[in-house]
Amino acid sequence: MITLSEQQAKVLLVEDEVPIRKFIAINLQRSNFTVLEAADGETAIELARQFNPAAVILDVMLPGIDGFEVCMQIRKILPQVAIIMLTARGEDMDKIMGLELGADDYMVKPFNPLELVARIRANLRKLASIPTELGNNKNCIHYRELTLDLEGQRFFKGKLEIELTPTEFAIMKLLMNKPSKAFTRNEIMNHVWGQNYFGDLKTVDVHIRRIREKLEDDPSSPQWIETVWGYGYRLKGAGKNV
Repeated sequence: MITLSEQQAKVLLVEDEVPIRKFIAINLQRSNFTVLEAADGETAIELARQFNPAAVILDVMLPGIDGFEVCMQIRKILPQVAIIMLTARGEDMDKIMGLELGADDYMVKPFNPLELVARIRANLRKLASIPTELGNNKNCIHYRELTLDLEGQRFFKGKLEIELTPTEFAIMKLLMNKPSKAFTRNEIMNHVWGQNYFGDLKTVDVHIRRIREKLEDDPSSPQWIETVWGYGYRLKGAGKNV
């Protein structure tokens, strides 16, 4: 298990504009991160494979393969890495696309580098906290046929293992710890991203949709995570077949 202090050692920064990349890198280094730099997607994927960073800061617009493809490739190599995508102001589709393809978070350019540092730390804390709150459940949470292995960070539907990103894992942990509770989008965001996270609530909806695509037989008619209209989300069937 990688500790938070160990995770803070390596951040992969993928940005093709040299002045922007150097500016971000200096601020990350001042915050005690070791920064790996890449100017294109191919280099980023190779660095991710070689050095196993804890977090990836990934620009959408890159020469060669774009940030979306890089996100998918790195997510395959490192399922548990925290990926934060950098998008242009007003490009809502870029934000949604990045989240759909496996990113955990996004930042809109231009941004305060201190906020980026805070976002990285929040995502790493989220990763570090996943194996906690075990009680007497022997490192697993169960709900109907679902099992969340907190120590191994693995998720099962029956005997089928389903690969989740760290953010998706944290959302399922929240829902499965209190299966009868309906959570508002704000509650989910505060628990998973942290109280000081200032992001769009659509981020929650995108991650729920991604989980449904992996978990549900028919995502258009969910049998596991139900929408509480005008409120938020809860697990379906709590109190009926738990």
